[in-house]
Amino acid sequence: MPSIDDRHQAYVRRLAEYSQSHLLAFWHELDSGQQEQLLDDLDQIDFARCTSPIEAYIRNRPAVRIPDTIEPPTTFPIEPSPDQAEQYAAARRAGADAIRAGRVAAFMVAGGQGTRLGFDGPKGAFRISPIRQAPLFQLFAESLLGVERRYRHRPRWYVMTSPANHADTADFFARHNFFGLSPDDVLFFTQGQMPAFLPDGRIALAEKHRVALGPDGHGGSLRALAESGALADMRRRGIDTISYFQVDNPLVQTIDPLFIGLHLLTGSEMSSKAVHKAHDLERVGVFCVADGKLAVIEYSDLPEELARARNSDGTRRFDAGSIAVHVLSRDFVERLTAAGSTIQLPWHRADKKLPVVNERGELITPASPNIVKLEMFVFDAIPLARNPLVLYTRRDEEFSPVKNAEGADSPATTRRDLVRRAARWLESCGVGVARSADGEPAQPIEVSPAFALDADDLREQLKSHPLPQAGKPMLLAS
Repeated sequence: MPSIDDRHQAYVRRLAEYSQSHLLAFWHELDSGQQEQLLDDLDQIDFARCTSPIEAYIRNRPAVRIPDTIEPPTTFPIEPSPDQAEQYAAARRAGADAIRAGRVAAFMVAGGQGTRLGFDGPKGAFRISPIRQAPLFQLFAESLLGVERRYRHRPRWYVMTSPANHADTADFFARHNFFGLSPDDVLFFTQGQMPAFLPDGRIALAEKHRVALGPDGHGGSLRALAESGALADMRRRGIDTISYFQVDNPLVQTIDPLFIGLHLLTGSEMSSKAVHKAHDLERVGVFCVADGKLAVIEYSDLPEELARARNSDGTRRFDAGSIAVHVLSRDFVERLTAAGSTIQLPWHRADKKLPVVNERGELITPASPNIVKLEMFVFDAIPLARNPLVLYTRRDEEFSPVKNAEGADSPATTRRDLVRRAARWLESCGVGVARSADGEPAQPIEVSPAFALDADDLREQLKSHPLPQAGKPMLLAS
């Protein structure tokens, strides 16, 4: 292990090479612990990787490019048409076979903190279920246990954390005995970091001994899969299909045989789920065919006249909203991230406010945006994939993220949607559900994913499991 002095001298040379010497400006004011923290922060930065973005995205503000042609995509519907029925049935069989054979892994992006929820800790530790108050992590673990019960194989789970929450996440799983999984079933790894930049291209200091660092975006998850060894681990285990989802959506199907089967049978390298937009200007990315390639256009970049456009039957023309649920082929991710690959997902610029240390060592709290953050988005890989597809799903079945402390996409709306879905499943099985005057279930209902993964699964489970007493909160759990 090199000494602090050796590491310091190496960075004196390296930072001079990249015109970032200011990061060591307060070195001699720091104690040894602070010096080591600063060097550890510098170790997280790929300075060569930053060179091109500094010129293209920091010193210059790239213009938003509107594609020359934007057309609605061809999509797979929620329910198949009569001539698609056999294709969907074959896809379900193919997906189920792949799951049983151990070819499918779950991949969760879980680098976020619960700050916006008023919660101190990893977002996945936030307690969300309506009766047990089970945390998000537990619901996803139970989903994988439900997959094992149904398909006789437990998928491996890859969990991407961030440096800020990695230790807390691993500790949370350990303290809860991995929610019934084995520690060998789960592989944790951290996503890459990207520094925040001052407008002139210099990397910002959050403190004299701390670089202003942040995640490189969910698009960086593909690079992290490769650099962490997760892709190599998949290859050794015979895993060729990756089911991607984010930690804030407890309604998601972590492993969906229909979705996986369509992906496999069509030869898709990256498949995506969509929901019908709630309204024309909903703040979600929109699937389009842009200049002949399937892509997601951010809501802020889609011209309003296209967002409001209608088909001849009055339906919305650009209606497929992205919910950040994908299936990727391992070979595709390996191709994108191979050493020497010239493929690079684009950066996206965001202007933010952040307290930073100025040249005199003073911490300045800004009144307006003062730094630039760069992130990559995973959906930017879609145009690079062969045969990408979009499958519609029902919003009330699979999409209710918990993002905000109150209002839309809050714990209250997510718990409401979990109860509504459970009630709908029970009613589809012929079980009466008491409802209030407003039509909402009169009592909380919770179905553990380990007990049932969907309405059909619940129907089978109820054949051998008695229902709890009516008129009280109803919990169905293994």
